[in-house]
Amino acid sequence: MASKESAARVAVVTGGNAGIGKAAALALLGDGWRVAIAGRRREALEQVVAQADAGDRVLAVPTDVTDAASVEALFAATLKAWGRVDLLFNNAGIGAPAVPLDELPLDNWRQVVDTNLNGMFYCIQQAFKAMKAQTPMGGRIINNGSISAHAPRPFSIAYTATKHAVTGLTKSAALDGRKYDIAVGQIDIGNAGTDMANRMARGVPQANGEIAPEPLMDVDIVGQSVLYMANLPLQANVLFHTVMATKMPFVGRG
Repeated sequence: MASKESAARVAVVTGGNAGIGKAAALALLGDGWRVAIAGRRREALEQVVAQADAGDRVLAVPTDVTDAASVEALFAATLKAWGRVDLLFNNAGIGAPAVPLDELPLDNWRQVVDTNLNGMFYCIQQAFKAMKAQTPMGGRIINNGSISAHAPRPFSIAYTATKHAVTGLTKSAALDGRKYDIAVGQIDIGNAGTDMANRMARGVPQANGEIAPEPLMDVDIVGQSVLYMANLPLQANVLFHTVMATKMPFVGRG
């Protein structure tokens, strides 16, 4: 059973219509949180709401994180519904075609930067505004980095560059948030079993040029990791948390 503390708290989850965002939203709702789930597709959001079966503790807010006005509307809707924001899981992100960097269309580069970097900043900015103004003041922001925030895959320059940039957002926002009891951390995820990552099991390029399958972990494990970070008291912060499929080729030499 959820504690009174978790039942009173409010979360915003971006990219919540599928994959990691959906897993995190369901984990938070299962713990009694109120959750505003943001994503581009209303139909997909409504499916998550129906699966959650959480009554008035869940709100579907169609949102384009690349549009600052859309992000502002997301936070306005959340504040109108519940009066505060205690958590932002800053999760929305996309990749680009796996092609040599000199062949990457500039439109794809801009789309990844607009979503993974600009969109994350817009959400952090709105979360700061809400968390600084509310009583009691403060809250928590969890940015979705990636294993790619540490080491790239072949043909991933746009995704890798933006995920390295997310680390800069995390560190800078964590510093700026101290004064206002805003704890900012990052979760770096490797090979969660989502529609986006399922191709890993079929074989993906490795650094040595080979194509090899990679193990996956249950995406619900990531949801529980986000919940763990979310439920920490604000006097404590997990600045960086890595959760990965145990046997994936990340540490060492493959």
